[in-house]
Amino acid sequence: MNPRTSLDPRFSDPEAAPASWPDAAARLAAAEVFWLTTVRPDGRPHVTPLIAVWSDGALHFCTGPDERKARNLAGNPSVALTTGTPTLGEGFDLVVEGEAERVTDEGRLSVLAEAYVGKYGPDWRFEVREGAFVGDGGTALVFAVVPRTVFGFAKGDPFGQTRWRF
Repeated sequence: MNPRTSLDPRFSDPEAAPASWPDAAARLAAAEVFWLTTVRPDGRPHVTPLIAVWSDGALHFCTGPDERKARNLAGNPSVALTTGTPTLGEGFDLVVEGEAERVTDEGRLSVLAEAYVGKYGPDWRFEVREGAFVGDGGTALVFAVVPRTVFGFAKGDPFGQTRWRF
């Protein structure tokens, strides 16, 4: 995964340099909470926090089949996932844009189920059945978002906006 990397001078200090993709990918892997934006059937946005795992070049999240985000994705797979720090003067924010694609391969789901436990602990243990996760909360559909475009926002000294296109 070798994206085209560019620094946007309009939103960056003159001394800023583009952030590296390996650093951004490591931040995606380490982030605990993401905000998922989907599009409702009437075009309004829907935003909700969730957990996700970075695996094989994609962010993966799960949701119940009757939840608003799953219903939105059935009609429009375009999403944005964001994560970062809630401060202005320090930290790094990331916005991942792409299409959410359902993961149903049980071998892949088993790998992802272990990744959830490895990252979030035993409270996030899932069984894999019939192309989905099954846990205490019932059945959860699993989605993968391969980045199309990622924006990185370095906050502090220096401010910088990096864009990666895949």
